Formats: sequence, C-alpha cells, structure tokens
Amino acid sequence: MSWDKTSFDEIYRQPDPRAYFATLGPLDYQIPTHGSAVFRRLAAALARDGRHVTVLDLCSSYGLTAALLNHDVTLADLRHRYADPDLAELSPDELVDADQEYFAARRRPHRTRVVGVDASAPAVRYAIRAGLLDAAFAENLEDRTASDKLRASAADADLVTVTGGVGYITSQTFERLLGCRDDPPWVAAFTLRTVGYDAIAAVLDRYGLVTEQLEGRTFKQRRFFDDRERRSTLDALARAGVDPTGLEADGWYHSVFYLSRPAHHVAHRPVASFVA
Repeated sequence: MSWDKTSFDEIYRQPDPRAYFATLGPLDYQIPTHGSAVFRRLAAALARDGRHVTVLDLCSSYGLTAALLNHDVTLADLRHRYADPDLAELSPDELVDADQEYFAARRRPHRTRVVGVDASAPAVRYAIRAGLLDAAFAENLEDRTASDKLRASAADADLVTVTGGVGYITSQTFERLLGCRDDPPWVAAFTLRTVGYDAIAAVLDRYGLVTEQLEGRTFKQRRFFDDRERRSTLDALARAGVDPTGLEADGWYHSVFYLSRPAHHVAHRPVASFVA
C-alpha cells in the first residue's frame, strides 16, 4: 500500500534523542508504550524455568523500547525530561552522562537483555552509551547481510520485536535475520494498518513460525503530521478496502499487532492473553 508518509529521517541522525522527542512528542507518539507492555508479557512467558531472555529490537533507534521495558519510566516522563531547558544546555556527551545516571536510578530488577538493530549509527551509539541496550548494531539488513557479530547475537535472541518499523524494513530483513539460526525466535510486530504484513508472515512461515493477528483491537501510533498526510493515508486505506471510521478518520495512525510463534506455542496460549 503506497501513501505519502511524512519523513522524519533527520531526527534519527542526531547524537541524542532531544530532536526525536521535540518532533514526535507534540504528535502524541505512543506506540513504544503499547509495545513495551506487550513485550514485557511475552518476555515473562519465555522466561520459563528462570532462564534469561534476550530481546532483539529491530529499528531500535534511541533505545525507547528498552527504556520502557527495563525502567520505571513512561514515555511522558521522557518527553518532559528531554524538553527540560536545563538539559537543552548540555552537550551530547554531557547528556549521555546525565542519562546514564537517570536510567540507572530507575532500572527494574530482573531486567531483560535487549539487543538493538538500527540503520542509524548515532541512535544506537547513544542507546549503548546511555546504558539502555546491552548490544547494538548499526546495520541495514535491507541492503546487506548481517555481520558476524550480529549473527551471533541474533542466534541467542528469544524474541524479535518491532514497533512501527515495518515498511522501512521488509521481508528481506527478516529473511536475513532468521537465517542466522536453526530454531526461530518468537516475532512480535506492531504494524501500521497502511502497511502489509503478508510477505513477512510468509518468510516467518518458512522458518516454522505461525503468524496471528490480534483481532478486534488497534493501537494508536501518533497523530497525523498534517492534513496532507491524513488525506494520503485515508486514500491509501480506501484503495485497500480498509475502513478508517473511528480510527484514522479521527486523525491518528493506528497499528495492529502480529505475533509469530511455533505451532505448539500457538495452541498452548492465545495471542490475546499477552495484551491487556
């Protein structure tokens, strides 16, 4: 499905997340909040017998999923923090030092190990230095195969997550990622209703994963940037035969949730049980 989506590429090229929050905050960006709540339940389900769980977060940017997953902070907390005039005066290096202390003081016990993958080197560098990610890779799997180090990390992942990145990444990324291992991880993805998931689900199926869509529920991602983006989105949904009433028609991007697991896990527990 093709539509005219606003590009925010520039905010991912910055050495810290201040521009990210300054741009997306006024649009009520909230999909990381929905994602982290679900991912926490999925990680708990995978942590049977006390085993340590590793999450591999695709399109991890500045480590927001890890921040919300492993720390007693909300997205609103972070938005207010990075809008603080006192922080505006700090250099990127000084902000990273301050963020190390901020997140360390709010870290949850029994934290989940998170590995980040993103095409933006500045974003993953910040997330590592701030202590949000345990490992990070500035790699674009749409363009090239995974490095040996990323392949090793992917081989240890129990859960692959993505919030809003599908469309920027395609089935190519998942093909290259799952090709790194013999037994597939679970894959959890929040995907805009304007983006198809069938090609990715087909790749996951070849690796032994059954993909389910959570029925009867959508998740707000953010408000539309402007009327041009709204009109383009509604036109794209109309061409696809998707009804926007009460959802995109009200001015918001909405995502749906997909969970891919081996068949015996699907039979054991319904996807809806992971969503509050």
